[in-house]
Amino acid sequence: MKKIGLSLLVASLLAACASQQTTEQATQQQPTTQTQAVVDKSGADTAGKYNPLTDPKNILSQRNVFFDFDKYNVKEEFTALIKAHAGYLNATPAARVSLQGNCDERGTAEYNLALGQRRADAVKKAMQTAYGVDAKKVETISYGKERPVAQGHDEAAWAQNRRTEIVYSGEAKFPKQ
Repeated sequence: MKKIGLSLLVASLLAACASQQTTEQATQQQPTTQTQAVVDKSGADTAGKYNPLTDPKNILSQRNVFFDFDKYNVKEEFTALIKAHAGYLNATPAARVSLQGNCDERGTAEYNLALGQRRADAVKKAMQTAYGVDAKKVETISYGKERPVAQGHDEAAWAQNRRTEIVYSGEAKFPKQ
């Protein structure tokens, strides 16, 4: 009797492992350029489904557009990133995004708020004019120098703080409505 119980246990474990490998293989075979996730009406991901926004192999998991000192023009190196996020927004009806402009610590609070807003607006304009994203799906906000990601007083830290973050509705950093 113990042998039969043990055999059933081993068989069920093997079956579970086999089905898990199939799921993992299917996930690994997903193309990294996929720009559509399963979303509910709020724009949040459905539990257990593939989410390109959080897949580190997918360009959509990259969320920062970086800028040069005292500049707000979008550099060519970020074109593919903006195009991918625009494609996701166009393909996902419930998706909404907040473009959050940030600056390094240099300059006055007022100046940096204005510069952060220009940076966020520049990314929004690129999404709208080049890729047809509906303006209602994109909001912009500036945090100026108030939300640094790198603590430091050197060029390396400042370069990381001069950015526009792409934050989707339902994520922790999305502004409250």
